[in-house]
Amino acid sequence: MEETIVIKGGNRLEGEIELQGSKNSSLPILAATVLVDGISVIENCPELTDVSAAVKILEHLGCKVFRQGTTLTVDSRFIDGCSIPDSLMREMRSSIVFLGSILGRTGQARLSSPGGCEIGLRPIDLHISSLRLMGVSVDISRGHISCTRKSYNSDTVISLSFPSVGATENIILASVLGEGRTVIHNAAREPEIRDLADFLCKCGCKVELTAQDTVIIEAVQKIHGTRHRVIPDRIVALTYLSCVGAAGGDVLIKNTDTDDYRTVLPFFEGAGCEITDKKESIRIKMNGRPKALRDIRTMPYPGFPTDAQAPLMALSCVARGSGVIVENIFEGRFKHVGELVRMGAKIRLEGRIALVEGVDSLYGTRVECPDLRGGGALVVAGLAAKGITEVCNISHIDRGYEKIEECLRGVGADIVRVNK
Repeated sequence: MEETIVIKGGNRLEGEIELQGSKNSSLPILAATVLVDGISVIENCPELTDVSAAVKILEHLGCKVFRQGTTLTVDSRFIDGCSIPDSLMREMRSSIVFLGSILGRTGQARLSSPGGCEIGLRPIDLHISSLRLMGVSVDISRGHISCTRKSYNSDTVISLSFPSVGATENIILASVLGEGRTVIHNAAREPEIRDLADFLCKCGCKVELTAQDTVIIEAVQKIHGTRHRVIPDRIVALTYLSCVGAAGGDVLIKNTDTDDYRTVLPFFEGAGCEITDKKESIRIKMNGRPKALRDIRTMPYPGFPTDAQAPLMALSCVARGSGVIVENIFEGRFKHVGELVRMGAKIRLEGRIALVEGVDSLYGTRVECPDLRGGGALVVAGLAAKGITEVCNISHIDRGYEKIEECLRGVGADIVRVNK
């Protein structure tokens, strides 16, 4: 039986939403627990299929993992593995983040290429070239990556050609244990990198994030367990803001941190939304159709996040006027466009540029989630559409949105999950 999300559009959204913990922070932190000779307690860890996949990997490596609500306890004292089978790697696209942590703990690692949803190429050349600079022998053949730590360099300086989040995470995880000093220039600056560094420092690591896009790691011999609370999910917050902007309403989002996405808030204000920002909560009010979002360009943090592009596009589809969206991060991130067009949206693609002409209304129909954030966009569109929208292939949504139908039903949406 296939699960689908069925939405009857047209309801105003009113009430409060408790924001979940960050998927993109939970996964590297769970990978980091591999490095710990002790017990880690990770709070505010959302119930997502990607998190479940990470737990399976931890258990395969020899960790004992217990969940109580949104708290995961990981006992990694008795790790006895250094490889991840293909079946587990394919369950989660960001599973490559375990490469650095397994290598750091055991001195060797063997993984296959990761899985997940297809939003374009995510080459791991930066991961591999950086590990080689750190004295790691890397062999890639027949879809497998085998790494062996041959030596420790006293001083390793890595300059990334692009501020890759995954590469920054893997370098940090591979360098916190052992010997020497590692410096990463042009490192990613996302809040999730900061959260990973905070967790590691609580465990006894020496990781410094400077204001000049540089990360400095001084290796230590051993680290201990700790208790850590995962930061709120900024992309889910922006998705819910898009829901209200498109459907109208008055919603308070609690347990957030608006510092992590404050640069995106002017787009909502420009669309006519009334925003009350209190840092740990945000209130959005919207009456009538939004104004056009003129110029969205995805960029590395602190620029407009690529993960928020699809939900904001769905909002743009019902705006008064036309707007332009430029996708600068992933070349395959417009796969949701065809499904929005099925609902009556007017969108023209020219390479990495989407020209969006707002329409008076979208119309419900059966649509397929092409990927995680595209699925979020279809939910936004369904809330604003006339009639019934049936969102299929929702396994993508469950990778990153915790009980999305329950959260939205709690603020007045007519939305249910059904088995067909």
